Amino acid sequence: MFKLLSIAIVAGLFIESHQEHHNDTSEPHECWTDWFDRDDPPDTGDWEDLRNLRSENPGKICPKPKQIEAETKCGMTPAKTGDVIHRSDTIKGFICLNSQQPNGKMCNDYKVRFMCEPPYCAKECWTNWYDRDDPAGTGDWETLSDLRRENKDEICENPLQIEAVTVKTMTASTNTGETFHVYNPNRGFACRNEDQQDGACLDYKVRFKCPCKEE
Repeated sequence: MFKLLSIAIVAGLFIESHQEHHNDTSEPHECWTDWFDRDDPPDTGDWEDLRNLRSENPGKICPKPKQIEAETKCGMTPAKTGDVIHRSDTIKGFICLNSQQPNGKMCNDYKVRFMCEPPYCAKECWTNWYDRDDPAGTGDWETLSDLRRENKDEICENPLQIEAVTVKTMTASTNTGETFHVYNPNRGFACRNEDQQDGACLDYKVRFKCPCKEE
């Protein structure tokens, strides 16, 4: 009986080990590239077309991307902006034409990235959270220039993304219903009390996504 029990235990360990190995997904088959922003919309629109992106960023986009993702510099999806998108696919890339927008409005400024296999993966890291100001005065000013001056060599030259949450509850800024004066990775974050219905901003903290530092 002892021998049979030992065999059963060994068999169970083998099956468990095999299942863990089979279900191991720590090495993804696809991942996202860096974000690319090659154009601004003041002319005919925002042209993040794949042909020009490949020409301007050699070797950074795989031959056959699996997916494309687009968002504004402050992280809004095209659906949230209300823009009419002319094209968004892995064949031509992303194109928003000013001529197709309602009421003569201009396209937002977008950035795009593509899903590729691991050799093309972006290596991005978030900074620490920063909370340099309180909304007691004119508002909550977490501007990039001030944060860089107060936290030397901690924030990269060209952040890829910004995230803002409330200090007390970690509520995403986009879920608070407040209006923001500045919200983009190149300038930082600012909430003005005068822009809010109740006359007061919540207290926010911010962080930035940057290329990972090489160790």
